[in-house]
Amino acid sequence: MEVSVEQSKTIQTRLVLPSDTNHLGTIFGGTVLAYIDEIAAISAMRHARKAVVTVSIDKVDFISSAKVGDILKLEAFVYSTGRTSMKVFVKVETEDLFTGEHHLTTTCFLTMVAIDQNKKPTPVPKVIIREQEEQIVKLYQQNKRNNKA
Repeated sequence: MEVSVEQSKTIQTRLVLPSDTNHLGTIFGGTVLAYIDEIAAISAMRHARKAVVTVSIDKVDFISSAKVGDILKLEAFVYSTGRTSMKVFVKVETEDLFTGEHHLTTTCFLTMVAIDQNKKPTPVPKVIIREQEEQIVKLYQQNKRNNKA
């Protein structure tokens, strides 16, 4: 069975509150990671229509931060599948509600595995990825490789 990337597309919007921030007034990295893990799980479950677990956070890049009052927009989709695993791409942007400015804050690649009722890995459908999503993932992966040098 094959499933379109559209089935896994997930978007969340969150308001950055004072309790989400550190002594510098910017959002805790751990808070962002929790949001990323949550949206990646939702995206993978939408794809597989099964429970999932996080196997790895393959790469996370904190590019800029968010401050109290900013809106966080998280977008996720499954871009690759194995027999029981799914690769999920997550992008986080901030929006300043007063200026309308948007900034990329974080990108992340995660691996999720579908599990059955016995918590054992179970097969997932193959993903059909469109050229648009493929280009997005390739661009961020290329950026990731360039930043390692």
